[in-house]
Amino acid sequence: MAEKATIVVFSGDLDKVLAAFVIATGCAAQGMEVTMFYTFWGLNAVKKDKGPIAGAKNWMQKMMGMMNRGGISRLPLSKFNMVGMGRSMMKKLMKKTNVASLSEMLAMARDLDVKMWACKMSMDVMGVAKEDLIPEVDKIVGVAAYAAEAQQSKINLFI
Repeated sequence: MAEKATIVVFSGDLDKVLAAFVIATGCAAQGMEVTMFYTFWGLNAVKKDKGPIAGAKNWMQKMMGMMNRGGISRLPLSKFNMVGMGRSMMKKLMKKTNVASLSEMLAMARDLDVKMWACKMSMDVMGVAKEDLIPEVDKIVGVAAYAAEAQQSKINLFI
């Protein structure tokens, strides 16, 4: 049985999500079974690049969806974002130094069979529906499913 790693992706910041994918793909490339659990702002990394969220049921969720569109191409930097200029600069630097983009990392993770789970409770609170998520998300689960996976893991990270 392969060793396991679990990564809670709580942050929706480009640099932190990139770190999560680097670790996930690195562990998977070494033969580990990896699960990424996206919760709260981390859901932005697995939301479709589109308009308002479909799951918004009340005005607060609709407002949150309008202010927080999500999508892997829209993630801000955690520092020096400068109204999106920092994100653009980081992407150019990544390309110049041959670092894979988040979209490429996502594809690598899928090729390496990294499991991607979305947190049901976070989705409910934030008004995110299944149809708001990218098709790469394998499951929508509660914390009990994540905890069971984490209990069996040699590595458990919170990013």
